[in-house]
Amino acid sequence: MAEIYISLGSNINRQHHIEQGLNALSDTFGVLTLSSLFESEAVGFAGKAFYNMVVGVETQYSLDEVAAILRKIEFANGRSQDAKKFSPRTLDLDLLLYDNVIANAPAQIPREEINKNAFVLWPLAEIAGQLVHPIIGQCYRELWQQYDKSLQQLKVVPLVWAEKNKGI
Repeated sequence: MAEIYISLGSNINRQHHIEQGLNALSDTFGVLTLSSLFESEAVGFAGKAFYNMVVGVETQYSLDEVAAILRKIEFANGRSQDAKKFSPRTLDLDLLLYDNVIANAPAQIPREEINKNAFVLWPLAEIAGQLVHPIIGQCYRELWQQYDKSLQQLKVVPLVWAEKNKGI
């Protein structure tokens, strides 16, 4: 079983698409480990604020299969096939970690933005703080402690899905 971490983000009908993403991930992978849900300003373009979080799961799927599953979930939730990198998103699912694998295809693993964006690093540090970044060699908790928190402002917001699905 591989331990994987996935970043979820949305700035279009945010609550709905985060819930839909969590439902699809739960249906596909089973038990989810959830970070807090954060609101953050758009990074790289002028747009509405995002909701972001990180989910941890265990899976028997290969890295290629996980990447394909995440794309399928994004497309099922209205993501355009030709979406630009810095643009509004109904649902953005990024595979951050797949065990200690280092890869450039089918996805960049570990994801380069982990230590660059607070909306990725903080939730990852919440649920996988003890894990060590396979390239940097520091645990995510330490990376978050060292992060310049003045770069991006985050606000914790209620995660309604967790309340509706307690005990599952």
